[in-house]
Amino acid sequence: MNSPSATQQSYPHQNDPVWSRSEKALARKAFDAALGRELHEVIQEAKKMANQIKQSSDLWDFEHYLTERRKEINRKYDFRGSRLVDVLGRLLYENRLGEEDLRGLREEKMKSIRSFSQFLRDEAA
Repeated sequence: MNSPSATQQSYPHQNDPVWSRSEKALARKAFDAALGRELHEVIQEAKKMANQIKQSSDLWDFEHYLTERRKEINRKYDFRGSRLVDVLGRLLYENRLGEEDLRGLREEKMKSIRSFSQFLRDEAA
């Protein structure tokens, strides 16, 4: 019988980066700040759109905008350790974070975050 070792069962994501307590706290602070800024943008746009509602179709357009933004934000902002490097890289790429916001992370993580950000820039070009 082929059963996984105890090590494999204990650590199913062996290639995921290990985050120290201080790195996790720093990442959370940067993550929350970026999320807050993006939500502020959505609130401002929603207020503008709400003020321009004149007919029922405008109302449904408004509802569609809010639904799509919520889905987008929920997909983007995932604080699981296994996704955090990619999430921070995307936020760096979108200029929602600067490298100064991530100062204090180990260089190996910064390299991975920069690499993913660069990958997204290359894909967009």
